[in-house]
Amino acid sequence: MSLRVTLPPTFAEVVAGADIPPTGIFINSGSTTNAEIVASAGFDWVLIDAEHSPYGLPTVLDLLRTVAAYPVTPVVRIPVNDTVLIKQYLDLGAQNLMVPMVNTAADAQRAVAAMHYPPRGVRGIGSALARSSRFNAVDGYLGKASDTVSLIVQAESAAAVDNSADIAGTDGVDCVFVGPSDLAASMGYLGEQTHPKVLAAVESVFASVQAAGKPVGVNAFNLDQARTYLDMGASFVCIGADVQQLSQAVRGLITSFRSNNDS
Repeated sequence: MSLRVTLPPTFAEVVAGADIPPTGIFINSGSTTNAEIVASAGFDWVLIDAEHSPYGLPTVLDLLRTVAAYPVTPVVRIPVNDTVLIKQYLDLGAQNLMVPMVNTAADAQRAVAAMHYPPRGVRGIGSALARSSRFNAVDGYLGKASDTVSLIVQAESAAAVDNSADIAGTDGVDCVFVGPSDLAASMGYLGEQTHPKVLAAVESVFASVQAAGKPVGVNAFNLDQARTYLDMGASFVCIGADVQQLSQAVRGLITSFRSNNDS
């Protein structure tokens, strides 16, 4: 008798069941070694970032397979809100997709439709050939596929702040993730993620998403700021990236070594 497979919980289920807000980290390097180190470090979730990293589908697939060996939930951020790309990433077995630059409820509805098979959505049917169903090893995958995926949309523009209530209220949007860097830039404060007006906009999104009964998360590489966001009610946070941590560590190492030698 062939093995039957059960898929792990979705990101939305993990957030809903967590005693404390889940903490995550970006994987931007594309290195499976880095991904394995990060996945084994104790984070609750990892963000495989196909938006700002040199990733094709094979790289994302390798990273998904790498982190699957560890008790960490992977989220894949796709490069653009595109129906065909969403289908491809889902077929790779990416259960949790983060869609950037969702500025309106219409944007959110388009992403939701791409996540689901008809009649709910427009996802193309090829699961028997794909890792999403573990190559047909998940019993009844087509009928329960919607229960095995979660959609996180990004609010990262002034328009998204204005429309945050409608975005969060869209049926099929499971979580909202605020991107303060792009939000600051769209508001005219490039590089000023902690400008008071930017922080007020973040807080406004938090309030809208919470009112809709959905989890809201945020990105903050400054740990004090991340804690502030948690105090503001963030349901989950992302606090760093593999490339950021590596670059800081190696630069600190050589600086410390040369400083000690000079003394």
